[in-house]
Amino acid sequence: MGSSSSSRLFGTLAQSLNSTQTDPDQDPDLDPDEIDPDQLLRECEEALQRRPARPQRKLVHPNGTEPCSHEHNASMRVMQWNILAQALGEGKDGFIRCPLDALNWQERKYLILEEILTHRPDILCLQEVDHYYDTLQPIMASLGYRGSFLAKPWSPCLDVEQNNGPDGCALFYRRSRFTLQATAHLRLSARMLPTNQVAIVQTLSCQVTGQQLCVAVTHLKARSGWERLRSAQGADLLQRLSSITSRGGSRSQMGATRSARPLVVCGDFNAEPTEDVYRRFSSSPLGLNSAYKLLSSDGQTEPPFTTWKIRPAGESRGTLDYIWYTHDALRVHGLLDIPTEEQIGPARLPSYHYPSDHLSLLCDISFSEEPHRLM
Repeated sequence: MGSSSSSRLFGTLAQSLNSTQTDPDQDPDLDPDEIDPDQLLRECEEALQRRPARPQRKLVHPNGTEPCSHEHNASMRVMQWNILAQALGEGKDGFIRCPLDALNWQERKYLILEEILTHRPDILCLQEVDHYYDTLQPIMASLGYRGSFLAKPWSPCLDVEQNNGPDGCALFYRRSRFTLQATAHLRLSARMLPTNQVAIVQTLSCQVTGQQLCVAVTHLKARSGWERLRSAQGADLLQRLSSITSRGGSRSQMGATRSARPLVVCGDFNAEPTEDVYRRFSSSPLGLNSAYKLLSSDGQTEPPFTTWKIRPAGESRGTLDYIWYTHDALRVHGLLDIPTEEQIGPARLPSYHYPSDHLSLLCDISFSEEPHRLM
């Protein structure tokens, strides 16, 4: 993309970024004028026209599930994505095969927006967000979403010159679909000591069915050697989620909490399925299942990777990102497939095709029980 077009802001995008509303958490009753998502998508495509065509990912329906259109009132679309903090991508991560201009924010932001606008989730869970207030929040607000952001207490972005502030987690939900009941901003602990990792938990009421849904987004400690810390952080998060979701719930004959509030947990766990924190979530009394296991033939195997990058230390491929859901209260109807090695390309992630070193995950879910059966 040429320098003249990369530095310009298009009309619809400029309208969003020039909005007077800067933080909907501070004034939840103030809704900005909504913009046309189709027009913004066209502007993203125009901004990216000099880039190679992006591989198209398909929505796959797991074995034994019935397709349920996203336009169907009962279906809710959830997207999980570590979008790569701008300061880390340019200043710390060392992606030796990624062209520098592919990491430029004026380039990357259009790819990120294009991905979101292509799939238009009802709930969007993001990690490594360091352009929340100046870019993502105003744009998403103008698209009809309300957002919440929680920065890491000691963000590594702040060590990079000319950073845009700390990175953290963000959670957006579509205002036309959900009403916010409660928000919890959590700083995760390990052995009762606070850590640098955070989580956002929101209780939402579905305006279509009247049922409630708890949604959480988190980003656990990175790098090998920190497995025990990740496990402790996961245990802390599970304990707090149990408290949040069990309010008003009942107890089954087996003693486990049966919550009136199903749960979806999205995050970059920085943990392979072999780690203890993964086992904690898969065996939790909350009854969680990992949605992307449903893509496998046996329904028990995670994808081969959700991140794939090349750094000075070598090539790294792994499954670190997950969408967990309450399997007896929610039903998964569709999942965005994982690209092939050929689609990823020899330079791996990020690249001209992919704005982050992590792939976005997406699933369409619905409540297993009809509202009248819960009355």
